[in-house]
Amino acid sequence: MLGVFSAMEVAASGLSAQRVRMNTIASNLANARTTRTEAGGPYRRIDPMFEARRVAASGFGGQFADAVSTVNVREVVADERPGQLVLEPGHPDADAAGYVEYPNVNVVEEMVNMITASRAYEAGVTSIESIKGMARSAIDLGK
Repeated sequence: MLGVFSAMEVAASGLSAQRVRMNTIASNLANARTTRTEAGGPYRRIDPMFEARRVAASGFGGQFADAVSTVNVREVVADERPGQLVLEPGHPDADAAGYVEYPNVNVVEEMVNMITASRAYEAGVTSIESIKGMARSAIDLGK
């Protein structure tokens, strides 16, 4: 049966995934104008890839055994979209034609991602508070 601790595990996994997402967004925003990295070339936007992991839930005759999942960050991958070419002949990273390749980071897109990640995190915190409230009520019933 899906108990309080399993529900907390599901909610906590969501919080952890959103924290990783916020960290990658912060890295993308911090490097939005980085034209030279240790690997060579401009910074490449990164994105976490999530995967669902089933939680064993045996209650209700096993009907919902596949319905409950935690989320896990499988990997963080680089976005392969091309960077933006800007004509800046005096820039130290300009090519022979005077173009500089800037990172493939769209600041507006990253801000939208940050807002959605923040709201998802807030929803996870709210669900944990609800789970805690239900557990307190159950304990009070037993008194």
